[in-house]
Amino acid sequence: MSERMHTTPLPVQPEPKGWPRVKKFVSSRFRSGAWRARKALIPAATSAIAAVAAYAFASIIFGHSEPYFAATAALISLGFGRDPHIRKALEVSIGVTLGIFVGDTLQTLLGQGYWQGVIVVFVTIILARFIDSGVIFTTQMSIQSVLIVLLPIPPEGPFSRSLDAVIGGIIAIAITMLTPVSVRREAVAGFRELFTSITGVFRELSHALESHDSRGGWVALIEARGLQTKIDAVRAELAAADEHATYAPTRRSARQDLQEMSRTLEKTDLAVRSLRIIARRVITVIDEVDGKTEAVDDLERMASWFGDAGDAVAVLGRSVSEPVAPGRHRSLSVARDALGSVTTKLTPRNLGAGTLHGEALVMMCRPMMVDFLEATGSDHDEATSYLPTLGN
Repeated sequence: MSERMHTTPLPVQPEPKGWPRVKKFVSSRFRSGAWRARKALIPAATSAIAAVAAYAFASIIFGHSEPYFAATAALISLGFGRDPHIRKALEVSIGVTLGIFVGDTLQTLLGQGYWQGVIVVFVTIILARFIDSGVIFTTQMSIQSVLIVLLPIPPEGPFSRSLDAVIGGIIAIAITMLTPVSVRREAVAGFRELFTSITGVFRELSHALESHDSRGGWVALIEARGLQTKIDAVRAELAAADEHATYAPTRRSARQDLQEMSRTLEKTDLAVRSLRIIARRVITVIDEVDGKTEAVDDLERMASWFGDAGDAVAVLGRSVSEPVAPGRHRSLSVARDALGSVTTKLTPRNLGAGTLHGEALVMMCRPMMVDFLEATGSDHDEATSYLPTLGN
C-alpha cells in the first residue's frame, strides 16, 4: 500500500513594488503590443494601399482636387478585422456612401451652416435606423454626413464627394476580393475544438459508466449541451469562408473543400443532438443498476464501447484538419473504418444491455453512429451497412 505523501505548500511570491512593478508592467505591455503589431502587419499594409489607391484614382482619373472622402471610405469599408469579409465591406461602403450622398443632397438644398448641420445629422440618423438596426451603420452615416455639411464645397461640386465615396468603396471591395486569406483556417480551428469537446463527452460517459457514477454522467450531459454553441460558431466561419470563396477569384478552388466541410458539420450536428439524449440515458442506466452487482459487467462493457467510440470520433476530428484534399480524403477513410468498427458492435447482446434502459441506450447509439459515418462522406446506405442485425 502506498503511503500518502505530505508536501509543504510553496511560499507565495509577493507582488513586486515600486520600480520592479513598473518594469514588469511595461514589459508585459511591450510584449502584448509587439504581438498585436506583428498580427497587424498585413491588415495595416492592405488598409494603407486601399486608402492611397482610392485617393490617387479619384485624383488622377477624375481630376478631383481633394478626394479625402475616397481614402476615408476605403479605410472604413475595409475595416481592420481579422480577415476582410466581402459582405461586410459592401455593407459598410454602402453606409458610408449613403451618408455622404445625404449630406451632399441636404447641403445643396439647405446651404451650409450650424443649423443645417443639426438637420443633416438628425435626418441621417433617422434614415440609417430605418435602413438598418446596427449602431455602427448609423454612426458611419451620421459622421460622413456631418463632415460633408460642415466642410467647404470642393471646386468640382458637392456631389463629387459622393463619387469619391463610391470609388473608395469599390477599391476596398476589390482589395478584399483579391486579398490572400486562408478561407479554411478559422473553420478548421473551430472543427478541431469541436471534436476535442465531443471526444471529451464520450470519455466522460465512459468514465461514468466504468465508475458507476451518475454525477460523471451529469457532467457529460452539461458538456454535450454546450456543444451547440461551438457548432454554431463553426457554421458561421464556414459561411464567411464560402462567401469569400464565392466572390474572390483567387479562392474559387476552395469551394469544393468548404462544401465537404459543411456536410461534415451538418451530419456532426445531427450526431451531437443524439449524443445529448444518450448522455441523459446513461445517467438513467447507471441509476438503474445501482446496487445490483450482477449488472456491473454490463456497465463495464458499455464503458469500453464509449471509450472506443470516443477514439474513433477523435480520428474523424483530425481528418477534417488535413490541409489538402487528398490527405483529408485518406484520413476520412481511416476515420470511416474506425467508426465502422465501433458501429458493428452495437447490439444489446454485444454490449451486455440486460435491462430495458440499457437496450434503449444501445438503440439510441445506432442512429448517432450512422450520422458520424455520414460525416466522413459515406452515403446513407453505406453508413447503415455497418449496423449489425439485432439478432446478433
